[in-house]
Amino acid sequence: MKTKCLIVDDEPLARELIRGHIQKLENFEIVDECDNAMKAMDALRNHHVDLMFLDIKMPQMTGIDFLKTLKRPPKVIITTAYSQYALDGFELDVVDYIMKPITFERFFKSVNKYFQSGSPESVELEKGSGVNSDAFIYVKENKKVIKIYLKEIHFIEGLNEYIRIHTDNRRVVVKSSLQSIENKLPSEQFIRIHKSYIISIPRIRAFNATTVELENAKLRIGRNYKNQVFSALHYRQEI
Repeated sequence: MKTKCLIVDDEPLARELIRGHIQKLENFEIVDECDNAMKAMDALRNHHVDLMFLDIKMPQMTGIDFLKTLKRPPKVIITTAYSQYALDGFELDVVDYIMKPITFERFFKSVNKYFQSGSPESVELEKGSGVNSDAFIYVKENKKVIKIYLKEIHFIEGLNEYIRIHTDNRRVVVKSSLQSIENKLPSEQFIRIHKSYIISIPRIRAFNATTVELENAKLRIGRNYKNQVFSALHYRQEI
């Protein structure tokens, strides 16, 4: 999965420089570019963002003030010409604080910090081939990193700022959004059936127009998800 990036800077040349650096990295993708905080807020609503490159001195609202308004910000790398805001940035738990003009070497060092910083959400997906492969994810629960094989997962339940992963032998609670972990899972094996549920397709025992039955659970299909569920299950008739 590619790391989704958002660039927020009011200077066109600064955005161009960061864009050029990002484009040199194979596993990174720019989802949007914004020249002020208001547009950045809209971008965060409309796109999944893993990493935001954020300038400080911008019209209407500074990058620091903007970051303070976000309840669940993505990972952030501050890009600025002003060193005096470094303490504010690190108090907000940013990945890095880099000074303009930004060389590719310094940019690359920050990207490495992003990967090393980890996330309370989850994590590296080791891909195998097919449902019965040894593909797995790492997730963090109570400061412990747990390895979960994809073939062991029955379903994943959204709990506001957390998710609960139901597996063969345990339930693991992780600080993450359902959208975030959905983006990391293979679509041929997992499907979102409701705003609160992602299920493992191989675990389905039966389904009808409103529910899906797994081995140990019966889950409701959300109205807005019905068509994509039937399509993923290759069911073309009316139930």
